[in-house]
Amino acid sequence: MTELIDQLSHFAQTIVQGKEPKTQITNCYANYSQNTAIEVYRNNYRGNLHDALAGAYPVIKLLVGDDFFRMLALKFIEHNPSRSANLHHYGAELPDFVASFEPAQALAYLSDTATLEWACHCAYFANDAPLFNLAQLAQFAPDQHPYLVFDLHPATRIVRSLYPISAIWLAHHPDAEVDFQIDLNSGSCIALVCRRFNKVEVINLSEPEAYWLHQILTETPLGGSTMTTLEHYPDFNLQTTLVKLVEMNVITGVKLGA
Repeated sequence: MTELIDQLSHFAQTIVQGKEPKTQITNCYANYSQNTAIEVYRNNYRGNLHDALAGAYPVIKLLVGDDFFRMLALKFIEHNPSRSANLHHYGAELPDFVASFEPAQALAYLSDTATLEWACHCAYFANDAPLFNLAQLAQFAPDQHPYLVFDLHPATRIVRSLYPISAIWLAHHPDAEVDFQIDLNSGSCIALVCRRFNKVEVINLSEPEAYWLHQILTETPLGGSTMTTLEHYPDFNLQTTLVKLVEMNVITGVKLGA
């Protein structure tokens, strides 16, 4: 068994890392040269990872085109082998790779857009959570409200950028209008990724909303998170924010904190 494991390990290294194949591999392909046989496996390996990246980053692919994306994917695969049997896990490092990829430097917004798209990819595969109704708050006495802790949908992500990445993502969504204009100098963006009715959605958050939600993500009780937010943003509207996040299925439950 140990010998078989060693052989399989070496075969994987031959495909992924370019190691020289062992004699057993060479002898298995009487009708093909060693290089041809190994390259078939390597092409399948690269092809599967390319398709995984294309599935996780369809907007990036649309932005740069098929040929550029293929080159980007191949370079990424060279430096980032798959470490999971689940291909849906592959590609988390792509945003950082894009940021340092010389041919993509002219597209300053591309790395942040990739970060948003990976957040959307993770949101799609996140666990389900129940719908929440604000009326459930009535089960708690008013003097308990400051100690309430909200449960958030596992799909919830916040992505910040100096560029309008939510507009870029929405413009390349299948439901987007054909005619659109995006001003890359329109200012920074705080994108909220959520999943409602099994559909991933992206909306913009204001600075006060993002500040408050960040604290809720760390399970800070309602009273403390609201008070701190109001200290920094006196115009913060708790009721409007609660309604917005419940409607977007971000808040999925509530409990009394310890």
